[in-house]
Amino acid sequence: MDYRNILIVKLSAIGDVIHALPVAQALKQRFPAGKLTWIVEKPAYDLLTMNPHIDEILLFEKAKYKTWHGFVKYGPALAKMLKAHHFDLVLDLQGLFKSAALALFSGAPHRIGYCNMRELSWLVSKPVCGVHKDSHVIERYLDVARELGCEPGRPQYCLQPNGQAVEEVKQMLHAAGIMPGMSYIVMAPGTNWRSKCWPAAYYADLAGALTKKYQQPVILIGGQQDQERAQVIQANTAACIVNLIGKTNLKQLAGVLQRSNLFIGGDTGPMHLAAAMGTRVVALFGPSDAQRNGPFGDEHVVIRKNLNCSPCFKRDCPDVQCMEQITAADVMDLIEQRKLLADF
Repeated sequence: MDYRNILIVKLSAIGDVIHALPVAQALKQRFPAGKLTWIVEKPAYDLLTMNPHIDEILLFEKAKYKTWHGFVKYGPALAKMLKAHHFDLVLDLQGLFKSAALALFSGAPHRIGYCNMRELSWLVSKPVCGVHKDSHVIERYLDVARELGCEPGRPQYCLQPNGQAVEEVKQMLHAAGIMPGMSYIVMAPGTNWRSKCWPAAYYADLAGALTKKYQQPVILIGGQQDQERAQVIQANTAACIVNLIGKTNLKQLAGVLQRSNLFIGGDTGPMHLAAAMGTRVVALFGPSDAQRNGPFGDEHVVIRKNLNCSPCFKRDCPDVQCMEQITAADVMDLIEQRKLLADF
């Protein structure tokens, strides 16, 4: 069937939206004359503006719909807006009640979703459980595209910061003493789960070892909530540290990562963004599942300890041995063995 007006529902989080991006490229390849619309929450909105395959972006204002009262109050106007687009196909890649409501509100006659849909969303959109149903989540999403006749090949994120963001990054790095052509390493010391965080003192040890051996500065990135961890890192190393935590938007962060030689961090949005920008990644995993959510591609490396309790998927844990047993020496040895910085 030749679909002409397609809606992708993938609202959050940043890493999850990045994982779904290859679906946009696959759909445009299969339906080149079709219009592709994506509805998303504000935190990941700017990601979609960097993808040329998405024709229209709709903003889902999550705060309005946190309660039944919110859906009753604002739902009719949202449904009217979605139906006015006359979508003929919806892909629910979120698989939750709120995304199911959006798929239903759209009025689209054809609605499909990915395997493992929850919160009764499978009653609204038909789940697609393809050959990759137990593989990486990117492949699970692409199985939905394959159901439509797409032949995606290697996943393509197609993210490109605009000229303004590139110039802003250039100026930002210049102010920190990093000139065009200079090599640097990026670390993201924070995550949205406390249990996913590698100890800040370990980052300090690793930064010192890396700058001593490779003579490259280390840039710290993350949200404002990560500043305390950055202060610990800076206080415990003589390495050249550039602290950009809380100073970049998503487009600028993409530009910083695009120019980086190596990214080091836990299971977090910036890690997935680094992989999407083509930067080699060393990912530190503990409570989450690297087979499902690790950086996609053989050029990236995951380091984790094989503990009986891992992955436990706990946001908080009183004894995060899965992260604390990964030492700075472990990471340094891996970088050297895989020659991840040998080209620079």
